Amino acid sequence: MTAIKQGDTVRIHYTGTLQDGKVFDSSEGREPLEFAVGSGQIIPGLDSALPGMEVGDKKRVEVACEDAYGPVNPAMRQDIPREGIPADIPLDPGTQLQMQTPDGQALPVTVVEATDTTVTLDANHPLAGQDLTFDIEVVSVN
Repeated sequence: MTAIKQGDTVRIHYTGTLQDGKVFDSSEGREPLEFAVGSGQIIPGLDSALPGMEVGDKKRVEVACEDAYGPVNPAMRQDIPREGIPADIPLDPGTQLQMQTPDGQALPVTVVEATDTTVTLDANHPLAGQDLTFDIEVVSVN
């Protein structure tokens, strides 16, 4: 068998959980996740756990927030005037919306709070600031 190395294309099955054990993502019932090791296509903490593994290997990987989606960045949270948001847009806390940056890029945001005058939006990744656990199984290596 061949051990995984940087640049290899791998396929893995995975289940990602939060510190409380809640599953936030899984490949169960879907095709395995395919990516090139070391290419930056997945979070660094998971990517760095793969070299040396072989097809059939299983591993539990603990990933600190710094090696996952990073710490929460307060600058990514903004209050905007409520009148700048169309009335038909739902503003319940937890609602995910999509904004557009000045250069036209799509930016997902989450409604944190809505008052009569302002809406607080958070552009941090929903898993920012969280340590994550992944149970992985290597399905193939090319």
